[in-house]
Amino acid sequence: MFLIVTRNFPPDVGGMQVLMGGLAESLLVYDRVKVFTYDFPNSTLYDDKSEINIERIKGIKLFRKYRKANLVNTFISENLNIKSIITDHWKSLEILSEKSVKKCKTICLLHSKEINHKIGTLLNKRLIKSTDKANFIIANSNFTKELAIKVGINASKIRVIFPGIPKPKKVDEEFKMKAKTFFKDSFPKIITVARLEKRKGHDKILMTIKNLKAKFPNIRYVSIGHGEEEASLEKLSKELFIEKEVIFLKNIDNNLKIALIETSDLFIMPSRIEKKSVEGFGISYVEAASYGVGSIGGKDGGASDAITHNKTGLICNGNELDAIYESAVYFLSNNRFTKFGQAAKEFSENFHWNKVVKKYLKLINE
Repeated sequence: MFLIVTRNFPPDVGGMQVLMGGLAESLLVYDRVKVFTYDFPNSTLYDDKSEINIERIKGIKLFRKYRKANLVNTFISENLNIKSIITDHWKSLEILSEKSVKKCKTICLLHSKEINHKIGTLLNKRLIKSTDKANFIIANSNFTKELAIKVGINASKIRVIFPGIPKPKKVDEEFKMKAKTFFKDSFPKIITVARLEKRKGHDKILMTIKNLKAKFPNIRYVSIGHGEEEASLEKLSKELFIEKEVIFLKNIDNNLKIALIETSDLFIMPSRIEKKSVEGFGISYVEAASYGVGSIGGKDGGASDAITHNKTGLICNGNELDAIYESAVYFLSNNRFTKFGQAAKEFSENFHWNKVVKKYLKLINE
């Protein structure tokens, strides 16, 4: 049995949710999988359809953390057939007892925004103490690995394994038709799938849509996700007079999400550094690539591992509106978006879970 302890899991939307859900499904091919995670609206519908044994922890944030710790530690003590414990975050590993983690191979995943704490601070000390428990520490990009070493994490334990994606599936006509009702006959069709938080660059995307409208009057942009910036972004779209060109969606069916991605001409997420928060990889770029859609990403963080510049998409300065705009115009002109999309689809095959999961299994079996 594989044990996964995570704060992020489907049906919630986001890169971490895609990663942990995909990892769990891939490991299920090799043995049973038990997942401890937090509750999420409509999660019962997802859980009932899954072959994974998913235990959701409900309640107030502070209390559910300790309740989760007790449940996980008890589960480990009562089960002798756990091959490996995999945590999505150093804080998920932190709640596990030393006795628990010594029972089998323990793997902790790292993400840049979660480890970017100055050496010597309380969070940094907690980070080091927690990751020291693990046998292996998985960085989601070369950028994350370098940052991890810089903040004092044991370099000998770090391995780089890029997040995986499922093989693209055929989208039902029902959802293709629904996607068309959103995009209609627009061009270009632009999309972002990400949490609505500052580092993702949604504000700059909306300004770019405003500027692109003069060149592409039939432009349409769909943003899928939720987060703390939701209200301010909706307000910004009104201030920019682009309400007719912009659609915000959240908590939608995964099939509709895929249909919208597949219908798009461009996936855009010009991430930038916001205080300590930085994009470690950007699994959404690769997911879009698997459906033949190229991307524009920001130069800060690990996007360059997910996008091959000027081949599967473009890397630009996510802090500069002009850079994002110029990248979008170049991407969409002279049919380049088609060429980027074709190259992206081929590139994405390197990230299929049936290949990526074997890298985890190799560590577990060492």
